[in-house]
Amino acid sequence: MLLVDEIVEQGKDTILCNKTFRADEFFFQGHYPDQPIVPGVILCEAAMQAGAILLSKFVADGSGVPVATRLNDVKFKKMIRPGDTIEMAVKLNERLADAFFLQAKVTCGGKVAVRFDFACTMASEAAS
Repeated sequence: MLLVDEIVEQGKDTILCNKTFRADEFFFQGHYPDQPIVPGVILCEAAMQAGAILLSKFVADGSGVPVATRLNDVKFKKMIRPGDTIEMAVKLNERLADAFFLQAKVTCGGKVAVRFDFACTMASEAAS
């Protein structure tokens, strides 16, 4: 499930992406009937996918894939509804060998929807 529609801007340690949620997204069916909102875990996943795009330059040869290992200090501030467009800003704060420590901020209409810190490691695609 791809949750990034567009890469708006990418720097050495930062990325900015957009995603517009369509009314027919599968998760709106049960979250919640007659009052659909984007589940918080989907907002986090969208930001982590933006982070994976940022980290893809570290696996240019295709030898690994970024895998989330930790989420910290997750704060939900605003509900996101069908038709809303979110902006995902992710910053790489530190790299220690194959461990990457990032910070994510998801906004909608200039207001923070969720912010959190997360960590990823590079896993071999052959590992199971």
